[in-house]
Amino acid sequence: MQNIDVMLEPLRSLLQQVGAFMPRLAMALGVLLVGWLVAKAFRFSVVKAMRALNFHVLTERAGIDGFLQQGGTDKDTTDVFGWIAYALVILASLIIAFNSLGLTQVTDLLGKVLLFVPKLLVALLVVVFGSYFARFAANAVQSYCRSAGISDAELLGRLMQYGIMAFVVLLAVDHLDIGGGLIQQTFLILLAGVIVALALAFGLGGRERAAALIERWFPRDRSEGS
Repeated sequence: MQNIDVMLEPLRSLLQQVGAFMPRLAMALGVLLVGWLVAKAFRFSVVKAMRALNFHVLTERAGIDGFLQQGGTDKDTTDVFGWIAYALVILASLIIAFNSLGLTQVTDLLGKVLLFVPKLLVALLVVVFGSYFARFAANAVQSYCRSAGISDAELLGRLMQYGIMAFVVLLAVDHLDIGGGLIQQTFLILLAGVIVALALAFGLGGRERAAALIERWFPRDRSEGS
């Protein structure tokens, strides 16, 4: 009889641990269910609020929605923000659920991801408003060049737009703090290389072409030379 008790002792210990774990598991599942419902409601509220503020009009004029649709999706930027808000609530629910189960390592990992999501939202907002400003500046440059009689107005406008967008993307990546500044330094090195290459091309092999472009953009008054 005593031998049987010794053999059953591990089984009793296991059953006690399972019995103590089941309430915590049920509470974690309940938290996940409530979090899923709250996440869906929060996503719906965020999308409705942003559309009421005509945020989708801003992203459409900035060209972000067109870029997403070229990638094969029928969602716009407002829907993307809604899904990010949904993921934010789901991550918070997972942290609470795993914390109740005592899985502290998983909770710490999810906490780091949760802290990254607000940075991602701000970076996306920087890209959206920066894209809108870049397109506005490009249109302004094109209109000015056309009114001033400068040819290649579209080219100059695109150069202005791409330059502003490069700066905006650099700001967004810097806010995300990815790679410890390696991406920013790589981008600056590439940008400096492009500028040096263009300068050498115009200075060494394209002097006549550069003079022709300057003459086209800023024609001299022929009456001054006569």
